[in-house]
Amino acid sequence: QVQLVESGGGLVQAGGSLRLSCAASGRAFSVYDMGWFRQPPGKDREFVAGISWSGGSTDYADSVKGRFTISRDNAKNTVYLQMNSLKPEDTAVYYCAAARVPSISPAHYNYNYWGQGTQVTVSS
Repeated sequence: QVQLVESGGGLVQAGGSLRLSCAASGRAFSVYDMGWFRQPPGKDREFVAGISWSGGSTDYADSVKGRFTISRDNAKNTVYLQMNSLKPEDTAVYYCAAARVPSISPAHYNYNYWGQGTQVTVSS
């Protein structure tokens, strides 16, 4: 069992930045690939970014490439999402998730554990 708790969400103006954190507890965090997903109002949950268990590989949705950066610190059992140049369309509830998969997966059904989510609101 892995427990995940997100933090760092909030209200920011367009063009601003936020850094989300996801703290993990429970079973060995370092064996899991980690992902960030988001769910905009009235829409389905979508993949944002993923990082391999070692941190050596990352993947991003096209909509956030060049603006968002995922990273992890296995010593602190924490994964981060640095979000720069935020746009109103980035407004969503952001979730972190953990998966045991051969490679980073953008599919939410491959993720075994989920946090409760943190709200990010970008005003225009």
